[in-house]
Amino acid sequence: MSSSEQENKQRNREIAENEAERQTTGDIRVSTWAIAVAVVIGVAAIGWVLLHNH
Repeated sequence: MSSSEQENKQRNREIAENEAERQTTGDIRVSTWAIAVAVVIGVAAIGWVLLHNH
């Protein structure tokens, strides 16, 4: 394998690692939003039940 092919492979590995890190960060961000929305909906549902239970 030539030197330039080795450099390209190394560069591609680094790009893939960076992309994987970005993907993980995005997944965590989406998960955090999903949890927050679920908590808000849950609190709203509990509040609605408490208000209409009397």
